[in-house]
Amino acid sequence: MSESPELPWPVPDSRAHLMAGQFSDMHDLVRDLVVPPELPQAAVSLLTTSRELIRMSYYRWEFMMIGAGTSMIALETALTGRYGTGTLASHLKKAEVDGILTEEQYGILDDLGRRLRNRYAHGVLTHAALSPPMAVGLVRTVITVLAELHAASSPGPPAVGN
Repeated sequence: MSESPELPWPVPDSRAHLMAGQFSDMHDLVRDLVVPPELPQAAVSLLTTSRELIRMSYYRWEFMMIGAGTSMIALETALTGRYGTGTLASHLKKAEVDGILTEEQYGILDDLGRRLRNRYAHGVLTHAALSPPMAVGLVRTVITVLAELHAASSPGPPAVGN
């Protein structure tokens, strides 16, 4: 049996200079993408993966789009749990009508997030689809919405009698 060749150490993607001078600068890019630990474990896992893929896009630019698309999967899962069977588009519209999403959040999630998720799911995603601020903004919006959804569905503290 022959030994497999060793993979090379990762080198920065040639497009990385657009967002960071060195890998440690990527920490600053994703610093405020804090995933609340009280979210359901599946959401924590997907959102943490989203953040780390954006950070690792220093080495492979396309990771940024995959990270942003992965955050939409977390949101879609939560909205399906709330609304049942339906499309992501219909769930987003219901969430806006129900006051769960602001108009701005709806715009980000429907115009950018849903289209990105669809391109990702159907294999037509390209590296030119998203800039670093757009990717971070999308993931930040998903984290905010999921935190609000979770807080609204969690029982509050017991009432204190007089």
